[in-house]
Amino acid sequence: MKRSFVKYLFSLLMFVSTYESVAQNSATATFTASVTIVEPITLQTTRNMNFADVDAQYGGQVTLNTDDSRTANGGAILKNSTSATAANLKVSGQNGYAYSVQIPEQNIKLSNGSTEIILKDFKTDIDTQTLDKDTQIIKVGATLELQPGLDPGIYSSSTPIAVVVSYN
Repeated sequence: MKRSFVKYLFSLLMFVSTYESVAQNSATATFTASVTIVEPITLQTTRNMNFADVDAQYGGQVTLNTDDSRTANGGAILKNSTSATAANLKVSGQNGYAYSVQIPEQNIKLSNGSTEIILKDFKTDIDTQTLDKDTQIIKVGATLELQPGLDPGIYSSSTPIAVVVSYN
């Protein structure tokens, strides 16, 4: 019996040592890599903002809507409106991709020499911010804050007004 036990123990040791010698110490897997390059998002001005003619003798506010219509409050009187236009910006990019639009949050000064008008409360006409075709038009409107007794003339921003689009 003792011999049988020793023989059994010897067989077990041989099996374990054989098992350990064929046991796998590493494994390998392979994979492939790919990338889809999307069309870059771009933004181009196709029409500048123009409030057209306004009588601002008594001050007030003029709001230019994204549909090119205007409303006046507080003494401002609207004159010739045929040239009133919201800013039009053409966004181009990858069809089906969502994007965000950043419009100015701060007031912008329009000047005619030393006299200034405040441009504020920017808004867009964007209902959906997903490109449903390769290009889309974004319209931007805003409100003018007019002080009484402004000098007649053309008032404009000294630097371009920035709108930013980016993929989400």
